Amino acid sequence: MKYSIKSIFNNLINYLILVTIFIGISVFMLIDYDNSYAKTSTLFNQKEIINSIDKLSLDDIELSLIKLSGQGAQLQDNTKKLRNLYEYNFAEKYIIMNSHVYLADLDKLDSLVVAFNKKANDYYSISSINKKENEEKKIELQISKNSLLSHIDLLLLRASAYDKLKFDIHKDISFAEFIIVLLVTFWYRKKLKLVYKDLEYLYNTEQKGYIVSTKEADSIAMRMKRKPISSENPAMIDPLTGINNLRGLMNSYSEKKGMKDNSYTSVTVFEIDNFSKNNKKYPQEFIDGVLKKIAFSLSLNEQATDVIGRTDSEQFTVILSRQNKEESFRDMDIIRKSISELNFNGEVKITISGGYIIKPNNTNLEEAIKQAKAIMLYAQKAGGDRISQIRDVAHSEL
Repeated sequence: MKYSIKSIFNNLINYLILVTIFIGISVFMLIDYDNSYAKTSTLFNQKEIINSIDKLSLDDIELSLIKLSGQGAQLQDNTKKLRNLYEYNFAEKYIIMNSHVYLADLDKLDSLVVAFNKKANDYYSISSINKKENEEKKIELQISKNSLLSHIDLLLLRASAYDKLKFDIHKDISFAEFIIVLLVTFWYRKKLKLVYKDLEYLYNTEQKGYIVSTKEADSIAMRMKRKPISSENPAMIDPLTGINNLRGLMNSYSEKKGMKDNSYTSVTVFEIDNFSKNNKKYPQEFIDGVLKKIAFSLSLNEQATDVIGRTDSEQFTVILSRQNKEESFRDMDIIRKSISELNFNGEVKITISGGYIIKPNNTNLEEAIKQAKAIMLYAQKAGGDRISQIRDVAHSEL
């Protein structure tokens, strides 16, 4: 079974979205825990305030009443704070769904706080007027205090139970997330390794016994393995350099036409600068060595959809297929520079000039090569060791 690289990466995107959702769930649970902690701290703070109110001094009634006013207001503010914090307790609201019970408890807490504040105010207001009545008010205050503290203790117990329940839920969710992420990660690790091995295979399709695992790599490998007839027919091979001759070039181009999807086809004709005029100075063995080295350098830069050939004594034709014109010309110039850097018998420097055109769809290959040759001659006249284009010739004629 062959996998689709497109499907693997589409599913990888979905997997990353799923991981993001898992992280989001954990973040929401952390927010929930933080709010739960704040609620618990607020409830304990309520108990401290209540106990401090109960211990206000009777020696300075005016000061005690001022403190009572501030602490009573803080009790009511804390009750509002508890209500506001619940708005962000997502787990309690949407998973445990305790809104009805919790809000009812807050309503009761609010009423008990109001009653306690009233009893405390009554007690401290009349404490210096009537001792008998003061004792009655103190008893009422203690009863109200005990009711309020009991209810707060109930809220703390329920908060502890809710936190335990939330922790158990979060624990189960976290374990499930970990197992899912672990299994899917290992699965993708295996699939991405297959994709990488397929890419390595495409770099060298001559490996024996390798089984391609992905549909896209299999398709590319089949296209790369399409051997032009020229590789099997000596009549289409230049015997000296081992690359295409003119006939083989034409045939290879015809074979690879279907592989040039949505690409620009460029035709470049190279010729060794002034070599034909000076070749009498060198033995035939040296001349053949130069031609072989140039052919080899061209082969090193050849891609699957490219076609190269020796189309005349000192001329080579290169047909490239690239996604844009700039890339095509840049690759041609890289080839020119690499040949100029070759070493021939120490002091002998060989350069080449090229004529470069983008082949129009309505122009056959023979006509394109003819145009490229004419531009190549212009490049040689302009000093050599360069690649010229149609626009260079046009500028020179202005």
